Amino acid sequence: MFPVDGDFILKVAPRFSGEKGRAQSAIVSAISPVFASTLASYKIESKLRIAHFMGQVTHECAGFRTTEEFASGAAYEGRADLGNTKPGDGRRYKGRGLLQLTGRANYRRFGKRLDLPLEDDPRLAADPVTSLKIACEYWKDRKINDPSDQDNLVRVTRLVNGGTNGIDDRRNYLKKAKTLLAEMSGTIIGARQGGTTTILRRGSNNDAVGELQELLRAKGYAIAVDNEFGPATELAIVSFQSIAGLPVDGVVGKNTWKALRA
Repeated sequence: MFPVDGDFILKVAPRFSGEKGRAQSAIVSAISPVFASTLASYKIESKLRIAHFMGQVTHECAGFRTTEEFASGAAYEGRADLGNTKPGDGRRYKGRGLLQLTGRANYRRFGKRLDLPLEDDPRLAADPVTSLKIACEYWKDRKINDPSDQDNLVRVTRLVNGGTNGIDDRRNYLKKAKTLLAEMSGTIIGARQGGTTTILRRGSNNDAVGELQELLRAKGYAIAVDNEFGPATELAIVSFQSIAGLPVDGVVGKNTWKALRA
């Protein structure tokens, strides 16, 4: 599980000052202790899944400075497709949460899934921790992990937004999250295993990758030695692990290092 927390969120999101900064700090502080574990419970735990989740929620919640839609919700009044069939439903069930849960029907459905009275008390959806759970439940409901695995930003955005509104902003946050997660891969994530064995995976960028690439070349794999663990290096590792009878996961841990050095 990647150690994504409040510091990680604030490195992806834009920073604010004054009232906006205080609002952002309150939301991020509330979800930081449970962010990684909540994502992991919904299988949002690979680099691509986490990055795409961050790209979408950072845009939808205005950089983690609100868990409630800025508009009044009046535009949703009478929207039968959202289950808003009673007077005042538009404002009552306005967008709330990191991914803007909207409409009586959706409050009812996700309330049942999370065992929360969201329809009776829709303001609960704006609680930071609850809003995170709702976002993850929505992610699961729309099966967004699949297009995330394919790194398909357009498809992910359509599943979240219904269109491609704000896709440039979402792309910017996605790139920032990818960069941070790639840096974690070569350092924080299991940097050591069994003494001095460095764990490497796609996105790692250090001298250990160069050593790995030299060992792979010695085994007959025609790859560049450039300290960058990219697609070609990952493909070579997967091939080597398969031939060596190792778990085929593209991750270079203790056993893969041992086999390469044999």
